[in-house]
Amino acid sequence: MTGDAATPATHQDQRLRQARRVVIGSYAALIVLLCLGGWLLKSQHQVGWGPILVRLLPLVLLLPSLLTRRPRGHLWLAFVSLLYLMQGVMIASLPDKLWLGGLEIAAAAVLCVASALYARWRGRQLRS
Repeated sequence: MTGDAATPATHQDQRLRQARRVVIGSYAALIVLLCLGGWLLKSQHQVGWGPILVRLLPLVLLLPSLLTRRPRGHLWLAFVSLLYLMQGVMIASLPDKLWLGGLEIAAAAVLCVASALYARWRGRQLRS
C-alpha cells in the first residue's frame, strides 16, 4: 500500500524536474537569441551595447528567483516571457529576420508555459 502512495509523489517530482530542465533550457536559449539579435543590430546599425543590455535586463533580474526555485519568481518569468514573445513577433515582421523572430517566439512560448507549470507544481509541492 505504501508503494501506491509514493507513486504520485514520485510522478510529481519527475514532472517538476522535467519542467525545471525545460525552463533552464528555454531561458538559456532566449538569452542566446537576444544576444545574437543585439549583436546583429550592433553590427548593422552601429549602435552601442545599450539595446542588448535593455533586452537582457528583465531576464537577469529574475535570475535569483530562478536559481532559488521560487514559484512566484517563475510565475513572473512566465509573464515577462510574454514581452519577448511580442518582441519576436515584431522581429519576425522585419525583412530577412523571420528566422530570428521565429526562434525567439518559440523560446519565449516554451519558457512561458514551462515556467508557469513549474510555478504551479512547485507551489503544490511546498504546500503539501
